Amino acid sequence: MRVRLATRANAAAIATIYNQGIEDRVGTFETDLRTEAMVASWFDSRHPIVVVEQDHEIIAYASTSLYRQRPCYAGIAEFSVYVRRDWRGRGAGRLALSHLMHECEAAGFWKLVSRIFVENTASRRLMQRLGFREVGIYEKHGKLDGVWRDVVIVEYLFTRNLAQVERSPR
Repeated sequence: MRVRLATRANAAAIATIYNQGIEDRVGTFETDLRTEAMVASWFDSRHPIVVVEQDHEIIAYASTSLYRQRPCYAGIAEFSVYVRRDWRGRGAGRLALSHLMHECEAAGFWKLVSRIFVENTASRRLMQRLGFREVGIYEKHGKLDGVWRDVVIVEYLFTRNLAQVERSPR
């Protein structure tokens, strides 16, 4: 497996993988499938996106997006990780997320955050292995297919970047 920064040319493959996650109902509240054009719009920001390839095919990705609009949150990114169905459980998600973490630290982010369905034990295990902290649970955070779902809030602090922000005169 090889990991690298994603490009707009990867939008179709990323959309396919994300749509599998939407269809499987284990990782997102989203129910509307994404198009290549929708995913291509993700590349209009400073937020890193990485892909994992095997034999020149994209098998996983990890992406970041804006956490909140307010300037005080500029160093926080929300993240997601998705793996193609036939590659789940084989290390592609870990490779994608660990590389994304490296890219985010290099870009100056001080925190990554996400929410995970409480019953998604594979994702929760991955977060623990990579040093994420489970902050708490949002109960009845949203409905998916008419059923209330709870989510676990996870975060990862980049202490070096956080220390730089703390020394900043702002």
